[in-house]
Parts: sequence; structure tokens; C-alpha cells
Amino acid sequence: MNVLVQKYGGTSVGTPERILRVADRILAARRTGVAVVSVVSAMGHTTDELMEMARKVTPNPPRRELAMLLTTGEQISISLLCMAIQAKGARAVALTGLQSGIITDTNYADARIKRVRTQRLRQHLAKGEVVIVAGYQGVSNGTEITTLGRGGSDTTAAALAAALGARTCEIYTDVEGVYTADPRQVPNAARLDYIAYEEMLELAGSGAQVMHPRAVEIAMRFGFPLLVKPSYSDGAGTVITEGSKLESVAITGVTTDKDIGKIAIQKVPDRPGIAAKILSALARERIHVRLIIQSVNEGNVNDVTIVVKREFIERASAVLERMCRSLKASGVVCDPNMAEISIVGSGIASTSGVAARMFKALARKNINIDLISTSTIRIACVIDRRRVDDAVRAVHDEFKLGRLKRRAV
Repeated sequence: MNVLVQKYGGTSVGTPERILRVADRILAARRTGVAVVSVVSAMGHTTDELMEMARKVTPNPPRRELAMLLTTGEQISISLLCMAIQAKGARAVALTGLQSGIITDTNYADARIKRVRTQRLRQHLAKGEVVIVAGYQGVSNGTEITTLGRGGSDTTAAALAAALGARTCEIYTDVEGVYTADPRQVPNAARLDYIAYEEMLELAGSGAQVMHPRAVEIAMRFGFPLLVKPSYSDGAGTVITEGSKLESVAITGVTTDKDIGKIAIQKVPDRPGIAAKILSALARERIHVRLIIQSVNEGNVNDVTIVVKREFIERASAVLERMCRSLKASGVVCDPNMAEISIVGSGIASTSGVAARMFKALARKNINIDLISTSTIRIACVIDRRRVDDAVRAVHDEFKLGRLKRRAV
């Protein structure tokens, strides 16, 4: 069976009129002879509205009940889309994450997919039905509803594509594809025809919201391309595929994350095991550390600085405050108003002077670099949040990314 998996984001199904257009697109794909599985997000801002409603009831909603509440948004979408397809004369069935066989771990708020039981999906496809699956959700322990975190519908689609042996997975969104920078920040940002899995992973992990990192990881592991396309036009979009199939370029894109902060625990005794204790304590609170820097202070002590998403700052600060006495540290300082700017490209490691050019571009705008992190395909700088828009435009111009053309080889 030749299976095509599609995913439609919240804006793509934000109104009844858009749902009808999505139904037309699904049926057009079906007429080419493929069996279609479409993963759908909640309509528009439904998830945010449900979250706001929960917080009006209690400032700290229980995770189990919150997961149950938030997944209702996708159930509305799949029901309406299924109705639209049936009204156009085709057979379709709407399935929740549980009904689709999406099995996750026990984390209610940011679950990981462990496996997909495809028997029911294949039965519906064999009957010639379009299968509409609720994104963002799964089930653990047989009956417990879980959610996959923000952007989790991308992960649902990629997991289904892998489990069903799909040749490709199409991600329909409200943009023309993957750009060299966020067009809202950089007007001359260029759409990329192609990007490598590894580059897309770094961009997504650094703040680019067009794709969820776990979806890219799944596609890379199972070797099928992801195609990011606009839901409102027939634009070519961007193909995410193996780097060996693409020409090498020094820099593919620049991205920013305005939603981070830094916390430092000061004058920690310099002895083995301290960093392990700090990170273990943060991990027990499910706090994801983006960056950790240890700097030498006067005497036999160090300052340990971590960078986390803004949502974790209060919890991370509380953890480190509690550890101060046992570690004999002098105190904790926090700055929640930071941002990260990153450049990503397959040629960073093999091209000399890339970091220097980035730092000079920032210096010309009098933008101070607070922390630096590097990998073979990424260079990231933590800067003042107020300067991030100036920074991304300066770096994008420095590498002339508005003229970038990427080809397959």
C-alpha cells in the first residue's frame, strides 16, 4: 500500500472554510492513487484558549486533567474535517491518538512516542477510507491520555509515516517553507528549496518554529523526506532530506530564541561531581538545560551558569537556591531577559572564519555577547533580548543569506 501522511497545522484548519479547502487537498492527493493519513492540529488558538481557561480555574492545573482538556481541541478538528470529506462523497474516519494506537511514555505534558500499533489504521486504509488522526496526543498504560508538547502534531505525523512505511511526509503550514531567517524579522529572508536533516534539527532546536525537532529526528532515523508546504497555495515548499544529497553550503540559516534566561550559581567549590549534582537535581524537576558554562573564579571555586527556557526559570532558580547550602556556594543570580541567536550550516566546521564574521557583525551593531556555544554545524550566542532583531538582521546580511540558493546533487 502506497501511503501518504500529511499534517495540517492549526491555522490551516482555523475556520470552516479552511477545513473545506483542506478536504479538497486531501481528496486531490487521494485521486493520485495513494492512501492518505492526515494528522490535524487544533483549530487556530484553541489550545491557548483551553490553557487560559484552565488557569482561570487554578494557577497550577494538574497535568493529567490538563492533558485531557487540551486534547479536546484536536478532537474538534478531526471531527469537522472528517465531516467535510464525507460531505464531498468520500469515505473517512476520525481517530484520536488512543484509537490510532499511538503509545507514549507516562509524561502527561511532554510525552515521547514509544511505538505505534498500526493494525486499526491499516484496516481503515484497506477499506479505501481517508484516516484523519488527532495530532499532539497519545496514550500510556492503556488508558491514560498524554500530550506530546508544543508542535507535537509534527511528531505524530512523522511517527505515523515511519510506522506505515510512507515514502514521504507532508507538513502543511501557514508559511511557504523553511527560510534562511524568520521573514517577520528579516524581510529579505530566502525560502530554501532543500535543507539537511541535521541543519533543520539545529534550526528547530534554536528557535525556528516551522518544524518540531522530534519529527525531524524520526524522519532522519527512518530515511524518509519531510516536505514543508503552504496550505493556502501550491507553492513548492522545502524538502528536508539527507545532507549527502545536497550541495554543501557554509551557512544555511540564522534563527533566534527570545524565550530564554540564564541562571548562575556562584562560587561553587571546584571538585569532581559538582556539575553532575546540579544537572541531576534539575533533571529530577524535568528542567531542560540548553547550555551550561563553568567559569573559573578567584580561588578554588567556579561559577556555574545554565541557560533554560523562560518557563523553567523560576523552578530552576528554586532548585539552585536549595542547593546553595549543601554545595557551599555563595548564591544564585538570574537574568530572564536573554535571547539566543544561532547560525546553522553544514559547512561551518570546514569553513574558516565563520565565527569571526558572526562576532564582527554583532560588534558593528554594538551588541555584546554574553555566552557562546558551538557544534560542528552551529554557532550560538546568548545576547540581550532587546537587541535580538538587530542581531539577526546584521548576521543575515553578513552572510548574504537573502541570495542563498541550495541545490540537490
